[in-house]
Amino acid sequence: MSDVTVRESARVLVVEDDAQTSAEIASALRDHGFEVDCAADGRAGLAKAASSSYEAIVLDRMLPGDLDGLSVLAAFRAVGVETPVLILSALSAVDERVRGLRAGGDDYLTKPFEFLELTARLEVLVRRSAAPQAAAETRRSVGDLEVDLLTREVRRGGKVIELLPREYKLLDYMMRHADQVVTRTMLMEEVWGFRYGERTNVIDVHVGKLRRKLDQDGKPSLIHTVRGSGYVLRAPH
Repeated sequence: MSDVTVRESARVLVVEDDAQTSAEIASALRDHGFEVDCAADGRAGLAKAASSSYEAIVLDRMLPGDLDGLSVLAAFRAVGVETPVLILSALSAVDERVRGLRAGGDDYLTKPFEFLELTARLEVLVRRSAAPQAAAETRRSVGDLEVDLLTREVRRGGKVIELLPREYKLLDYMMRHADQVVTRTMLMEEVWGFRYGERTNVIDVHVGKLRRKLDQDGKPSLIHTVRGSGYVLRAPH
């Protein structure tokens, strides 16, 4: 089994203007165990990369408009996005591959390509990006709440709290944004992978269940509702 499959929730951003190609890439990556977000142009890709955390980015070289692939790549690096980037391009000449790599790309795959090769190359990039992160951070904490990122064990005040996969993912996102208000739209898109449209109480239900598990034994609440906005997770004062 590959490291990507074992390492749940490896997130990849696909920046590709052709809707069919983007959908096919996303489907193949999801089948392989990745979580995938898509952007249809350079500006949307830059906005997503700058505001969310990804383990790798698949970037089309020939994007339309004023931001082609290399311009987007330069913008990534200029705003501090160091996520490994795999460039996809129909331009197979050696000098084009060199231009892509010198512009800040980490790998270059020419079209047409096999999805098996694409996923294999992404596995390498994900492992590469995960290694220093794992060395730097293996635990996350807010007050007396601690999460072991390697074993996914959650403890509060030393007591183990059993969470379902979706609850863990929800908690992980909120802990990464501790002391910040996270809206229902953000949670729906980042935790469930859907755009938040029609009214639904699925987020409130899951947050309520997570809150009850975290607040057992009369402990002060960590998750607070911000009326009209969303939720914030913070340590008790």
